Amino acid sequence: MEKKGFVYLVGAGPGDPGLFTIKGKELLERAEVVVYDRLVSPDIITWANPQAELIYVGKESSRHTLSQDEINALLAEKAAQGKMVVRLKGGDPFVFGRGGEEALYVRERGFDFAVVPGISSAIAVPAYAGIPVTHRDATSSFAVITGHEKPGKEVSSINWKLISTGIGTLVFLMGVENLEYIVNNLMENGRSPETPVALIRRGTMSDQEVVSGRLDDIVVRVHEAGLKPPAIIVVGETVNLRRELGWWETGSLWGKRIVVTRSRHQASVLVQKIRELGGEAIEFPTIEIAQEENLDKLYQAFENIESYDWIIFTSVNAVDIFFRELKNQGHDIRSLAGIKIGAIGPATSARLQKYGLLIDLMPEEYLAEGIVKELQTIVAPGQRVLLPRARGARDILPLQLGNLGAKVEEIFLYQAVVPHRINRMNIADLLEQSIDYITFTSSSTVVNFVDIIGNQQAEMLSSRIKVACIGPITAEKAREKGLKVDIIASEFTIDGLLQSILADIAEGN
Repeated sequence: MEKKGFVYLVGAGPGDPGLFTIKGKELLERAEVVVYDRLVSPDIITWANPQAELIYVGKESSRHTLSQDEINALLAEKAAQGKMVVRLKGGDPFVFGRGGEEALYVRERGFDFAVVPGISSAIAVPAYAGIPVTHRDATSSFAVITGHEKPGKEVSSINWKLISTGIGTLVFLMGVENLEYIVNNLMENGRSPETPVALIRRGTMSDQEVVSGRLDDIVVRVHEAGLKPPAIIVVGETVNLRRELGWWETGSLWGKRIVVTRSRHQASVLVQKIRELGGEAIEFPTIEIAQEENLDKLYQAFENIESYDWIIFTSVNAVDIFFRELKNQGHDIRSLAGIKIGAIGPATSARLQKYGLLIDLMPEEYLAEGIVKELQTIVAPGQRVLLPRARGARDILPLQLGNLGAKVEEIFLYQAVVPHRINRMNIADLLEQSIDYITFTSSSTVVNFVDIIGNQQAEMLSSRIKVACIGPITAEKAREKGLKVDIIASEFTIDGLLQSILADIAEGN
């Protein structure tokens, strides 16, 4: 039976990728085609199925990559090919998103669709600015209105007389260019010139801007501030609550844009911490973890596992692959009884503990040199050490263990490779936008970053933004690649890296 196409109209939310829905993410991970708009966060796009066809239809005021009719036709065309299509739209598909038009077009051509609502910027953006759209002491009603209506229309689609005085809070979407027209219509139809107004640009993002005033002076204030679209307009008494309810701009990383180059599945902790502190984490993964195709040496080690005195893990990735394959080969942790376990750092140690293991050794200095230094007094000549780790890792650990008289068996489980899909739009954004810091958490992230964007571009980028490295080995590799290193974490962990950036900000550097 021939597969029938299906179209999902998915709301991507107001900007902050953390506000994207779980259902939307699940569909994105299974999509065969993703059709997305300009206002969809690049971080959300990175969650798409790696095999999916990505089609940008970037719509902005007066400039469309594709017209609406062409977008409609594209959705039907891909559905006709039997594809699972995710149509990603900023905000909510049915709140001035023209989702209704797309849904009707698809259905009229015999294809099914479903709608996944998104958090509308009409409520989320004011909330991030500390402005509730309703409040018991101020108003119990609000309206969401298009700000796109052009001045000079013979018959307005907006009943200005009714909305001016009949609704408490008014939220205009996409109305910056028509601000003067909007405020004049409100005042001419009975709204007090003293009514509070706020314009919010880049709402829910780390560079969110808010310009406040009254109906009779907001046009001048916006002009003086140089505020540009996209922004939303909020009119009503609840705007005054911003003085007490403002919260988003108080984080210690507020206004900072930080590039995270870790592999996507490892970046979540750093990304989350940056966002919790009010910063914008820009995910630009430069590595993917590629498991070795041939793990016969590991399987042979499993069959003789009791012969080893030590197993030393140098990364979380090695831990996960080791124990996944241990189980797949019909073994469990009981087979490790009597073997001492070493971990090079707290993250690796924590992951081992999740598998039910207590750690016999974790060095104070989270480097290969540190673990060798501590093993000097406890590894006896002739003892066997199993070292499951990454291909391309530094040789110092097996060499120094060998110098101690240990019999080291090094087994490569994976390697850090350049991601097979690089979004070229992300590179353009990286080079053109204002960035404060770029973080590197391993030598591989440095090498691949330079390979992806080119030596000249990398050097140019590091000359205008701050480069933060997790430790001296990573910093050495960055300098070797021509990057200017500004920050080296004193503790070689994700938390240590973040604390070093916060200290840099506190010092006003």
